[in-house]
Amino acid sequence: MTKLGERIRQLREENNFLQKHIAAQLDVDTPMLSKIERGERRAKKEQVLVLASILNVPQADLLTLWLADQVYEIVKDEDVALKAIQVAEDEVKFKQKKK
Repeated sequence: MTKLGERIRQLREENNFLQKHIAAQLDVDTPMLSKIERGERRAKKEQVLVLASILNVPQADLLTLWLADQVYEIVKDEDVALKAIQVAEDEVKFKQKKK
């Protein structure tokens, strides 16, 4: 299961929303939403933005989990994963300072 999928399921259940209602608002079928919640399929960024609105949470919260899941998927089997993430973090910090 992905961090995003876990959070979506948690928020959906807290709000007593059925998968079929959320799926309809995302314009996907219920099995697709179920796969996103279980981490078997990745949500698209646009879907994450819609989910944030439906579930009444800040977009940044779900986007952070969405992006973290993608980064993890890329580096999970790499011996130098942490070092690569640190280099990327330094680059992001540098670019943000330039803004």
